[in-house]
Amino acid sequence: MPTMPPATLDPEDWDQLRQQGHRMLDDMLDYLQTLRERPVWQPAPASARAAFQQPLPVHGSALADAHSTFMRQILPYAVGNAHPGFFGWVHGGGTPVGMLAEMLAAGLNANVGGRDQIPVEVERQITRWMAQLFGFPDTAGGLFVTGTSTANFIALLVARVGKLGVAVRAEGLADNAAAGKLVAYTSAGAHGCIAQAMELAGFGSAALRKIPMNAQFQLDAALLEQAIAADLAQGLQPFFIAATVGSVDVGAIDDLPRLAAIARRHQLWLHVDGAYGALAMLSPELAPLLNGIELADSLAFDFHKWGQVPYDAGFILVRDGELQRQTFAAPAAYLRRDTRGMGAGSPWPCDFGPDLSRGFRALKTWFTLQVYGTEKLGQVIAETCALARYLEQRVAALAQLELLAPVALNIVCFRYRHHGADAEIDRFNAELVADLQESGVAAPSLTTIAGQVAIRAAIVNHRSGRADIDAMLAALLALAEARIAAAPAPSMTHLT
Repeated sequence: MPTMPPATLDPEDWDQLRQQGHRMLDDMLDYLQTLRERPVWQPAPASARAAFQQPLPVHGSALADAHSTFMRQILPYAVGNAHPGFFGWVHGGGTPVGMLAEMLAAGLNANVGGRDQIPVEVERQITRWMAQLFGFPDTAGGLFVTGTSTANFIALLVARVGKLGVAVRAEGLADNAAAGKLVAYTSAGAHGCIAQAMELAGFGSAALRKIPMNAQFQLDAALLEQAIAADLAQGLQPFFIAATVGSVDVGAIDDLPRLAAIARRHQLWLHVDGAYGALAMLSPELAPLLNGIELADSLAFDFHKWGQVPYDAGFILVRDGELQRQTFAAPAAYLRRDTRGMGAGSPWPCDFGPDLSRGFRALKTWFTLQVYGTEKLGQVIAETCALARYLEQRVAALAQLELLAPVALNIVCFRYRHHGADAEIDRFNAELVADLQESGVAAPSLTTIAGQVAIRAAIVNHRSGRADIDAMLAALLALAEARIAAAPAPSMTHLT
């Protein structure tokens, strides 16, 4: 009886796969090279959505067919953050180098949760580099995660163990009298993931004090001190401050030296949410704006924003690496550590965060840093801020537009001056942004500043230039004029 060959997912014809792989790589390089010829974004037609309503395939199909579906039904209808006209949210543009590194990482398919392997050393090297960049000690702990939301959560968990001791891991918060009195502080302009982290950590968002902002949209340090004093008077225990470097709405930077002094005086954990703004440290021109970041107990940021690494590549840096290890390390027979063999090299990345199965995010980050260098990356970051100042000047010079917030880094918030009640002005600007997005010329987003709907342009992409700013404004003004011209004339009431 003939023996059946073992089932495998490798190709029967490697040469054919290689040819198809080259076509796929060429298509993506062509896509990146011709971005300016494409719309930033376009609504997906019903036919594209229908392609993803099919039943689970029982029998496979050709790789070329799947590639064809990708090119026709997926690639044209992505959010478009690689495009130089994308200003919607703080999304990095990625690079061809990062894309190729991601391909290498996928081919290697390393699980970087642990074991004695060089991919772990790559992540450790980047941790040392980041400790050097931000003025943290050599003993700092670092870890790649999906993004800053997760990194902020990890920082809060480490701070929780630092305040309540390692026993809280087993005992939880329910019967811990001290835990019920812990309160934390952040800016009213902080990202919503700070409140979510408080919920996930078991403290509840009600234990988070959202401190009002000052005129520069920073956490008001004087009001923070008042809030701490009020909580202490009520018998509560302040333990955590989450500062912001590059706020989500306007890109503001909190007064880190003053917050650090408050944290030291009250023995509080100072965490910095630097999702995109922290990497301003790569620019000698911008780094002084982040003075005091070296005083933080922990720092969260994303390489996939200003660092231009392909999604996703978030990072958490903790001053006390041993405390971070104590927060997450868990002995288990299947994670046995040894002095030789594949079980060597402890501690492992899984000892510093919640994930055991972890992709090789460090490789595309390592390639980006290695190939471009910090000087070039810092220059790109500085240029996005220069573009924001250019946009600020253009908005200030146009009578139809008005600025709604100071420009701290690379985010510009403004609106079209329209007649009518506040709600009507807000609705006009919201519709105008949707018109602009659907035009394919540019894609800003919306936020709310001091109760007013604002057009928010976040300039993050290394491909963006003045011509893209000019194109956005020209399209915005033309669309506004068209919308005004198409509006019905106000009705006249006959007075008798």
